[in-house]
Amino acid sequence: MTINKEKIYADTPGKKNIIHLNNAGASLMTQQVLDAQIAHLKLEASIGGYEAAAHRKPEIDAVYSSVAKLINADPSEIAIVENATVGWAMAFYAIDFAPGDRILTVEAEYVSNYVAYLHMVREKGVKVEVIPSNKDGNLELDMLENMIDDKVKLISATHVPTNSGLVNPVSKLGAIARKYNILFLVDACQSAGQIPLDVEEIGCDMLSATSRKYLRGPRGVGFLYVRKSVTGKLHPPIIDLHSAKWKSATEYELADDARKFENWENNYAAKLGFGVAVDYALDIGIEDIKARIDELANYLRRRLQRIPAINIHAISENQCGIVTFAVQGQKASYLVNELRKKKINTSVSTPDSTLLDATKNKLPDLIRASVHYYNDEEELDRFVEQLNRLIT
Repeated sequence: MTINKEKIYADTPGKKNIIHLNNAGASLMTQQVLDAQIAHLKLEASIGGYEAAAHRKPEIDAVYSSVAKLINADPSEIAIVENATVGWAMAFYAIDFAPGDRILTVEAEYVSNYVAYLHMVREKGVKVEVIPSNKDGNLELDMLENMIDDKVKLISATHVPTNSGLVNPVSKLGAIARKYNILFLVDACQSAGQIPLDVEEIGCDMLSATSRKYLRGPRGVGFLYVRKSVTGKLHPPIIDLHSAKWKSATEYELADDARKFENWENNYAAKLGFGVAVDYALDIGIEDIKARIDELANYLRRRLQRIPAINIHAISENQCGIVTFAVQGQKASYLVNELRKKKINTSVSTPDSTLLDATKNKLPDLIRASVHYYNDEEELDRFVEQLNRLIT
């Protein structure tokens, strides 16, 4: 492992103040990301917003190349959007669904995505069906193939669910989607920045992610990848003068690349900060990042397993940096609030965030401790010690 811990710790000002284990919510930004945003805001204040964007155009364009490099795509296949939900929704609602079309999704699907499916059930008369998982949380891929017919319009999956650390086998889903020529949409919100992503290996047509989580970028910015071969088949649900040209009184023409999923107004400071964050992750190396996150997450799970009152929710052996657990006789919200008073950040994962999975596994509110490579074993020891004091 080649991670330069000393440099990374020095580049993370928030590490001096808190133990931050809410990286699946929003990670601590680096000083470089913060500096990039402040510098652009100062430039906007000094010469004007439009003028600042024109002045920084080469750096703004470079963000697309950085994101493309992150996921092995072409810059023309990248849209920079307000957040991951906007990116996902722009792709999903661009699909021309018809009554009777079927959407196949995963059991641990995220709430925002699933309610969009239900909205399409109401509006277009589509059907939503869940790919079965076994008792270990792993997808029953043989059963998925048996579910496929000519009415399946979309396979849609969250790569890393919000509540368990499970990593869904999106590459295997992609192989099946390609075999049957079915659109495949991946929500990589929790995986981008902690797990290597290669859209060619995954075989997805669309993939969305955010800046603020494991990529350590600002809030209020994310990206959408759309494969060149399907871009022309999708019509964004919202268009403006950025995504389309007004050709005549009765005609418009959409952009011919992924930027047709963007709109005119951008938070350029956040966009530039996002680019710096992606470059920072690429400089370290996503494989090395993953190895360090896995090392820390496994260390934390071992420490928590020694406490009898703690039940870790880890149904699959294929885990990542998200560690969720319940404490017998204690409310998750109370413990999270008490830990925050001790300058330790975690979060609460509620059943309604992944309702199908939570119902099947009879999950209560869970404490979610999500580690990143800038955490260390000493911080995890202090977290476990403080937690143990609260529950004993």
